[in-house]
Amino acid sequence: MDLFVLAIFIATGTYLLNAKEQRKRIVLLGSHLAHYQIEKLMEALTDGYLRALGESTDERRDQIWRLLGTTELQLAEQFNRFAADFGRVSEADARVSRLPVAFPFADKLLPAVTFDMRRALAIHARGIAHVVQNTGHLAPKDRAYMMTAELFLMQHTCHWFCKSKAIATARMLARHQTPHDQLIASVSPETRKAYLALIQGG
Repeated sequence: MDLFVLAIFIATGTYLLNAKEQRKRIVLLGSHLAHYQIEKLMEALTDGYLRALGESTDERRDQIWRLLGTTELQLAEQFNRFAADFGRVSEADARVSRLPVAFPFADKLLPAVTFDMRRALAIHARGIAHVVQNTGHLAPKDRAYMMTAELFLMQHTCHWFCKSKAIATARMLARHQTPHDQLIASVSPETRKAYLALIQGG
């Protein structure tokens, strides 16, 4: 009975400490995002892609692609500024545990199994800009698919920073029916290489 009570106390303490750390991270990330319209632009872009892909005529589809170009440029510019802004956060506040589940003070107790959120956002900023610039000369449909993957992977990273990798992956599956591995496979080769090196400690 004593062991059972002790286990409850430990579990409760762990939960409360995790909740406190997560609230701190959510506030930190949110305070930087509040200066931008990144989420609104992401929604407009992904909805626009679906509209374009659903059009039956090439003329109407091309018209939507052209209109979305302005939104893409705005998003790339704003995310680049956001990443630079977050880049001024202290290293201690930017560490993210690579452990699949949240563990209190894991970023401080196990620094070898962490990555730097500032570097992650810089990778995502370059990835988004790369797709907007279309240096790979992709067709509009392929660009839309790759941009969506870049945005969803960035969203996964933000959830990972605020909660944990497991929760971020579960949210991506619930909201977009997309596994983490599929996102990684669908982004540009440049993003994939830099992202994997970061999260795997390379």
